[in-house]
Amino acid sequence: MYGFELRARWRGFDVIAGVDEAGRGPLAGPVVAAAVIFPSGYTNGEIRDSKKLTPLKRDALYKIIRDDAVSIGLGLIEASVIDRINILQATLAAMKTAVSNLSTQPDYLLIDGTNTIDIPIQQETIIKGDSLSVSVAAASIIAKVLRDQLMDRYHVLYPQYNFLKNKGYGTKEHREAVKQYGRCKIHRKSFRIK
Repeated sequence: MYGFELRARWRGFDVIAGVDEAGRGPLAGPVVAAAVIFPSGYTNGEIRDSKKLTPLKRDALYKIIRDDAVSIGLGLIEASVIDRINILQATLAAMKTAVSNLSTQPDYLLIDGTNTIDIPIQQETIIKGDSLSVSVAAASIIAKVLRDQLMDRYHVLYPQYNFLKNKGYGTKEHREAVKQYGRCKIHRKSFRIK
């Protein structure tokens, strides 16, 4: 989980940010990105891909990451913008915003996936980066927890879709609710609902 950070430091980079997103696939809600910078030599054996953690464990690690990180930046793109520019461009825009919102300027980015972002900082993309880099995994946890919290708030506004349970993903119950009630303001109109 530390090899990518170590290699970047061996190459002379000092401030390394891991970048990841949550919410590319759901039918509703925003895509949320996070960028996380840890101190040099940081280790935590519990930080891993957010999808492999229970909600309780994610919440506990979210607090630890917030305490331990040098800086955390966030980016969020709403459903209406996703519909206008597409999910890939929305994801990259959220990531760019997250990096721009860091209080400490990174000199190297480790980005989950295959796409770099349009920002003048040295970058490395990592397929399954949230399973291979502690910084990217931390960003995945921050993004996932914050997005889940947002969807819990949306549940209060739109309880008929049960966002509390499905977080906007296309579960059978969610798709049936859309058939019954139609789409609400936070649904992505460009996403097909089978």
